[in-house]
Amino acid sequence: MEEEWQQILKRSLKSPEEIARFFNLSVEKVRKVARHFRVQITPYYASLIKSEGDPIYRQVVPDERELEESDGAADPLSEDADSPVPSIVHRYPDRVLFLVSHLCASYCRFCTRKRKVGDPHKIHPRYIEDGLDYIRNHSEVRDVIVSGGDPLMLGDRKLESILKSLREIPHVEILRIGTRIPCYLPQRVTPKLVAMLKKYHPLYVNVHFNHPDEITPEAARALALLADAGIPLGNQTVLLRGVNDDPTVMKKLMHKLLTVRVRPYYIYQADYVKGTAHLRTTVEKGMEIMDALRGWTSGLAVPYFVIDAPGGGGKIPILPSYIHSISDEQVVLRNYAGELFVYPQVKEKPAKPSHVPPCYGYPIPSV
Repeated sequence: MEEEWQQILKRSLKSPEEIARFFNLSVEKVRKVARHFRVQITPYYASLIKSEGDPIYRQVVPDERELEESDGAADPLSEDADSPVPSIVHRYPDRVLFLVSHLCASYCRFCTRKRKVGDPHKIHPRYIEDGLDYIRNHSEVRDVIVSGGDPLMLGDRKLESILKSLREIPHVEILRIGTRIPCYLPQRVTPKLVAMLKKYHPLYVNVHFNHPDEITPEAARALALLADAGIPLGNQTVLLRGVNDDPTVMKKLMHKLLTVRVRPYYIYQADYVKGTAHLRTTVEKGMEIMDALRGWTSGLAVPYFVIDAPGGGGKIPILPSYIHSISDEQVVLRNYAGELFVYPQVKEKPAKPSHVPPCYGYPIPSV
C-alpha cells in the first residue's frame, strides 16, 4: 500500500500541459523549457503560490528566460572534473558529495545540477555501489554528504541500505543528507523514516528554505520529527532576485527557521548556471543583507554568505569589512551600527637572547 506522500507525489503537476493549464501559460513555451530541464511541482508547494510571479512561483514555475544562454555555464562549479566515478564529487580533502537519486519532488528553476538532475542516465542506481567502493578505498574521507537529486525521494528501505553501507565503513565519521523535501513535500517525513535515520548517528540534515512563507505548519511538523530524533538541522538558502533579495524578508526567514529548530547555515550567491540570469542578484546585494543581519539580530540567525566559486574553487565566504584600520598599536573596528571602536594590540615583548639554562645543584663544566 502506498504511503500518503507517494499518493501526493503522484498528483504533482508533471507535464507541460498540466503546468500550462494550471498557471495559464503557453503550452508551447513550457514545452520548450521542459526539453532542457524537467518540470514538476508538488500540489502542496503549488498551493503556497499566492499570485503570478510571487516568491514561491518564481522558484518552480518554468520561465522561457531559462532558454537564454547569454551567460552562465552548464557545470558552473566544475563538479564533473572532480568526479572520479559518476556518483561522487571529491573536491575537499576529507569529504565527498555522494549522488544517490536523480529525482526531486519539485524542480528548482535555479538548480546548479540541471545537467544531471531528472536524468536517470546520469544519476543512476547502478552507480551507487561504485560510489560506496570509492569511499571504502579512500580512507581520508571522514564526512559524506548524501545528495542528488533528493535522497529522500528514495524509499526507506533503499535509503537505509545506503546509510548502513556508509556506516559500516570504519573511516566515515559523519553522514549528512541534503534535502528540499521538508519544503516541497513535508508529508514524506514520517515517524517511520526518522526512526530509521536515527539509527545512523552522527547524522545531520541540511534543508533548503528560501522564503518565510515556505515554513508552514506542515513543514514545521516535518522538521520537528527530525529534530526530535536528535538530528541537527541546518538550512541552506539561495539568494534569488524577487524571492529573498530583501533584508527584511531574509531576516524573517532566519527568525522563522530558528523557531522550528533549524540553524541558518549558508546563504549562497546563486550559482553561475546557464539560463538563471533572471534569478541571480549582485554580490553587493548579499553583502547588504549580511550587514542587515550581523548585530541587528541574534548571532544564531546569521549564516555564512558564500560564493561557490565558478571553476571548482569551493565555497568562499564573503564578509562585510568590520576592520576600519589596523596597526601595531591598535585595531579600529566598525560595529553593526557603523560606529568606530578601538581595540589595543598586545605589546610584543622582544625575544630574550638564547642562553644555556643553569644546571641547578651542579656546576656548569668549563669547555
